[in-house]
Amino acid sequence: MAGIDSKDIRKIIVACDAGMGSSVMLASTLRKQLKETGVSVEHTPVNSIPDDADVVLCHAGLAARARAAAPGKVLVPFQIFLGDPAVTRLVNTIKNGGTVDA
Repeated sequence: MAGIDSKDIRKIIVACDAGMGSSVMLASTLRKQLKETGVSVEHTPVNSIPDDADVVLCHAGLAARARAAAPGKVLVPFQIFLGDPAVTRLVNTIKNGGTVDA
């Protein structure tokens, strides 16, 4: 998948190793930031990414596992859980329009 238009994003999954802890914090932050957009944000273990995910956010160290678990989904890897530029770009693109690249 090359990317997804921001208007087609309905569900973001924050995936981590166990689906707890840091991913819960990031998912909560994203829910607040995207509250007015209608985009839902959930967290899950990387091996349990649901089929209805439009965008998957995960730590760069888990990107290969996320790609294997959710082939064809737009994957946005990041380095730090709070304040990462990749996450900021995703939020800004959803709010302002544009394409999120895989």
